Formats: sequence, structure tokens, C-alpha cells
Amino acid sequence: MKKSALFIIVFYSLLFSTAPVQSLENQQEKSFEIPKSDEGLPGTGPIRRYGWFKKLWKNKRSAWAKEIQKDQKALVFLGDSITQGWGPQMGQAFKGVKVANRGISGDTTRGMLIRLKEDVLSLNPQGVVLLMGTNDLEEKASPKTIASNFKLIIKELKRHNSKMPIILNLVMPSSASKKRSADKIKEVNRLYSDVVRGDSQITIVDTWTLFANEQGDARKKEFPDLLHPNRLGYSMWAKSLIPIFSTLGFMETEADDFKIEDGFVSLFNGKDLTGWGFRKTPPRKKRNRKRPAGLVFVEITEDEDFKGKTKSSDGRYVAKNGKLIVTTPAEGRRIQQLWTIKEFPKDFILKMEFRATPNADSGIFIRKRQLQCRDYPLAGPYKNLKNYKPQEWNEVVIKVTGGVAHCTCNGEVLEAKFKVPATGPLGLEGDRGQMEYRRIRIKEL
Repeated sequence: MKKSALFIIVFYSLLFSTAPVQSLENQQEKSFEIPKSDEGLPGTGPIRRYGWFKKLWKNKRSAWAKEIQKDQKALVFLGDSITQGWGPQMGQAFKGVKVANRGISGDTTRGMLIRLKEDVLSLNPQGVVLLMGTNDLEEKASPKTIASNFKLIIKELKRHNSKMPIILNLVMPSSASKKRSADKIKEVNRLYSDVVRGDSQITIVDTWTLFANEQGDARKKEFPDLLHPNRLGYSMWAKSLIPIFSTLGFMETEADDFKIEDGFVSLFNGKDLTGWGFRKTPPRKKRNRKRPAGLVFVEITEDEDFKGKTKSSDGRYVAKNGKLIVTTPAEGRRIQQLWTIKEFPKDFILKMEFRATPNADSGIFIRKRQLQCRDYPLAGPYKNLKNYKPQEWNEVVIKVTGGVAHCTCNGEVLEAKFKVPATGPLGLEGDRGQMEYRRIRIKEL
């Protein structure tokens, strides 16, 4: 064979060789491996390098890299084994929502920070749901170290998109037997709350109180191994998130088609806050005791009428898809009231439904006297109700006769003889967590 012919054969064999492609694939695979040392990596604290974890980390991330286009604009869940453990249930739990699971079993906050750009931000998410920190505790990281990594994650999420909703689930309870004591978890959650306090881009869901027993540990009913939720635990977590997803517009976007009974008049049209407003706050008695951190009392300096408006002037009260929503306060606790413009001197029957996030605290004002309306099993005061449905819709019926109100929730008595003034408006309070009201209607007797 002539040298020129041999040259051409060799040239084209090299040109169409798969070796460069294989080399590129190897480089991409290698990029998803856990770095061999901590040098130059962001954050502080533990990065796991156990054999099983290194393999899982690489396999998960390599697979996700092939789904970047498919998962664009998803609602992304970032976390560890508890997040990974959703499996197919995630799509079933949040029907109609495009979700992407980016949980890796065993991961730490520093590990999540390292993979944040490729695994989460590359998807240009419509929102991010966070649950993290429990594995750091097992690796003996201090709550301050955990919170510092969390702060960096929040910083990167906000830098990517300053308007993207971020939902923070508090670290769920576990057990000291799992190297995750109640005191350490509570301290992590306190520091997390401090990091995001006052930031309206971030909504906290109290997934610690939801699952903690009297000692602050997980219950075996929902966490058989005291670390990972079972099917019941995941169901409870999903119910806690749905009201938040609904408020953010990710699901439940259809209008309410409820028809009120004969003789009743609607007090809320489901579209805007017509008929409702703020009333000037009466002088408050001075209190010497120190207010808890994050507690804000809102003082209204003049009356406001929200006729035709979908939000109150401060954005706390929102009319959306048939619901009157009292949103989660960025401050932690923000106490204020929304009132009917009209007053009600006659006897009446008032009906409405409410849905509360875990440990939410609100109230229904009857002629300016408050009936506690809360996530009763967790927040009280009516903790032993048998018919109450946590994080689902519950009906309150209030019958006022001769200055006394008889109040029930799903048919169970809350207050049998609740004294109220002779006249006054009706009101809805905001305090802690998110509360939704709907189908608010009244019948004067």
C-alpha cells in the first residue's frame, strides 16, 4: 500500500474515532464525583465520603444531568434521604405540579451547597423546597456551622432569582439515639429562622412541631426508625405543603364553585377583598414584659377599605381562587386583623371554612371578641377535637343569640356560651403560619 493511501486511512480513522467522545463523557462523569479533599470547596463542615455515598452521589447526579432540559421550570426539592424518599409519591402528592426531586440520601448542607448550581439552578426552577441539616448533626457539625452553609445556599438561590419562591421546611425531629438530639435540632431551626427572618421571598413550614412528641423527638407512628418518615409521615408532610403551593399559584388554581344556602349572604366574593378593610387600632395598654423575638404587633393608624383590591395594602391578606388567605409572616409572628366594613347588631348564624398550616395561629373576631381559630391539635386551645382534619378544610359555625355565641368546628363544640358585644364587625386575625378562609357567609335571624 502506498504511503499516501495509508495516511488517508489513518487520518479518517482518527477523525471518526469515538475516543474523544468517550473522553468527554468520562470527564463529565468525573465532574459528578465527590471531590477528594475539602480544599477550595465552598462552605464549612462535613462532606461525606463513605464508599456507598460516593457511588450514590455520582450515580444520582450523572442521571440528573441527562434530565436538565426535561426538568426546566420545575418546583425543585433539595435535600437528603427524606427528600429522596418521596419516590413516585411526589408526583402523586402534588398533582398538576411539575416537580423535580434532587434529594441524595446521606447528604449534608455542604454537599448540597457544592452541587446546588448543577443540580438545582441549572433547572431555572419556578420554586425551591428545602429540607436539610439532619445528617450534619450525625457528623457532629455544630448548629452554627449548619446554619452558615444554609445561609450560603439561600444567598445563591436569591442571586439566581430574587423573586423565586423558596419554601423552608424546618428540620424534622429524630432522636438522640440517632445522634440527632432534640436540643440540637431546635437550635438549628432557630438559627435557620434567624437567617430568613424578614425575607418575604422565603416561607417557613413548621415541620418540626408537626412531628415532634412531648420530648421533642420523632414518633414511631410516623418515623419507625426515628429518622425517616413512612407513608403516613409523607402524607402529613404533603398536606403541610399543599396550602403553601396553592397560595404561590403552583396548584389549586381553579375557582371555588360553592353555592351558598338559601337565606345566607356571602361576606367574601372569592375574587377580591370587597367588604373588608383595616380599622384604626385602638390605644393599647403599655406592657412591661419583653416581646418574644420575631413578634410584631401591627398598629393601624387609619381606616382602609379594600373594595375591589385583591390584596391588603401590606400584602398580608390575599383574595385568590375563592380563598381569603392570611399569608405566613416573614417576621415569624405578625399580629393584625382584617375587618368587615359592616357591623352586625342582629342575631346571626355565621359559617366559614378554614385550613391551617402546621401550628398556625389565627382567630375569628365576633363583634370584636376573638374566638381562637388555629391548627388546634398543635396550637390549641382545643387540642382534643376528634373531627378536626389537620391541614385540610374544616367548617366553623357560629350562632349568636342575645349576646352569646355558640361555636362549633366540624360539629364539635368549641365554646357553648361565648359572650360577645351587642354589635360590631367581624374580623380575621393573622399571627403565625398561614391560614386560609373560604365560603364565608352569614344569615341574620
